[in-house]
Amino acid sequence: MHITDDGRNDFDFLIGSWKVHHHRLKERLKGCTEWETFEGDTVVRKILNGLGNMDENIIQRDAAPVHAVTLRLFNPESKEWSLYWATDATGTLEVPMIGSFADGRGEFYSQEIFEGRHIFSRFIWSELRETSCKWEQAFSADGGKTWETNWVMEFERV
Repeated sequence: MHITDDGRNDFDFLIGSWKVHHHRLKERLKGCTEWETFEGDTVVRKILNGLGNMDENIIQRDAAPVHAVTLRLFNPESKEWSLYWATDATGTLEVPMIGSFADGRGEFYSQEIFEGRHIFSRFIWSELRETSCKWEQAFSADGGKTWETNWVMEFERV
């Protein structure tokens, strides 16, 4: 039996090359309302015979470019994705974000430590189009009662 609609193709919209417009809060979970903007480039390709994908990123920050990768793996049993992030600053994979897509929107969650305290983290993929899409990250320090969106990426296909 060949299953193609179980969720393993949810990230197919992202395969290819992108210009990325980043908008990030200067300080997170501190009531900051000042945003910084910077540009980046991302290339995404499928791996593991379609059960995953990986992107390579160059993020043009003021101090120096940041090189990063995202590894996304699909579990056919749970029908959920695990998203892992790593940068050249640490060389290690961060705690995975776990989630799935419904109605053209992807939501992924984790618990992690940020500046010495335990928080919830959320990624949302939305506005999925052939030539553009949007990603946003939010943190919650109160167990998910309130969320602070702190990073938005607008993708534009090259």
